[in-house]
Amino acid sequence: MTDAERIIDAEPGEGAAEAKYRPKPHQERDGIALCLSGGGFRAALFHLGALRRLNELGILARLDAISSVSGGSIISAHLADRLRPWPAGPIDDFEARVAAPFRAFTARNLRTAPILKRLVPWNWFRSSTGVEGLAAAYEERLTKLRLTDLPESPVFVLNATDMAFGVNWVFERRRIGSYQAGYLRPAPPWPLGRAVAASSCFPPVFNPLPVGIPPDDLKSGKAKGASRDEIVRGLRLTDGGNYDNLGLEPVWKRAKALLVSDGGSTFDASPDRSLIWRLSRYTDIMGNQVNAVRKRWLIASFINGDLDGTYWGNASVAAHYGSRAPDGYAEALVDAVISRVRTDMDAFSEAEQKVLENHGYILAEAAVRSHASALTVADPLPYRVPHPEWMDEARVRQALRESHKRRLPLGRR
Repeated sequence: MTDAERIIDAEPGEGAAEAKYRPKPHQERDGIALCLSGGGFRAALFHLGALRRLNELGILARLDAISSVSGGSIISAHLADRLRPWPAGPIDDFEARVAAPFRAFTARNLRTAPILKRLVPWNWFRSSTGVEGLAAAYEERLTKLRLTDLPESPVFVLNATDMAFGVNWVFERRRIGSYQAGYLRPAPPWPLGRAVAASSCFPPVFNPLPVGIPPDDLKSGKAKGASRDEIVRGLRLTDGGNYDNLGLEPVWKRAKALLVSDGGSTFDASPDRSLIWRLSRYTDIMGNQVNAVRKRWLIASFINGDLDGTYWGNASVAAHYGSRAPDGYAEALVDAVISRVRTDMDAFSEAEQKVLENHGYILAEAAVRSHASALTVADPLPYRVPHPEWMDEARVRQALRESHKRRLPLGRR
């Protein structure tokens, strides 16, 4: 096991209560872990801005682990593909190597073709059609890397949800699996795009991904009993955000410093519409309260000194981080427009891309400067908003006035 792998929690459900519910003592923790939340292309572009500033601060090169979910896994896979070998310090060509190619990727509709394949009559009874198409799209357009091509350091952890046992499922270079079903070590040479698809196949748009691993190949799982093998044979994976949309589970106990970038959706008030609306609303409310509890626990842990690091979220503004924070978008603009950009994987416009990238960049700077400045290098690259032409409030409001709307089934392009 490498030094970087030591900050990944192997069995989060095992051990005495102290080990199960609390982080390791400060002196036993090691390394810097970055968590990239789910939230479709909105989250991925928000994280792109944060990653740009973390690169300039010298933190990106020093990461020991990147734990990602859904939209976070999309940008994480892109990062692994574009930064080979992993840099030893800040890179000055981030725009050309990482940002511009990723904006080009999110300018094309990713989700419509896999969905339409499900409507073809001979695919009606093939439950994995949509998600397999999504995996193929990632392999063609995002990355051709395989799990075995991921670097030893930092450790990339792509998170999905194990639907059989209701726990976190990880894809890493050294292993895949969950602490209940068990782990396959080392990871098979599956396309990295397949792991991204499992992490981002949000329901009900995409069906879950069948795992297809023989039960005997998954070792050291907590699940026992006569039904275990039968359960594992039918095991399927769905969007990692169904279990932990912040991607905290693999790293929060052992990392010395925890950086959390949250591009998840906001919960907006809405009038009653219909029975179908209410059925959807029930699950939205449950998901919202779960995410709210995680965020409150995380921030309380930072405040109380139980964890070290910082958090920034797309619903926040730089001014919340105090007088040392840089100027950013106004709170009214973030609340009414930017934070409400749709959770989707259709084509995002240039305005949507650049505003979200700006927002993530600004908030990462504000959060790190206020709460984790010790992590930065002595002489970081200067702070410059990536796209200053998209800082004008009136222009942003006009360009993003319908960005909250999903266009089904075909999307924007």
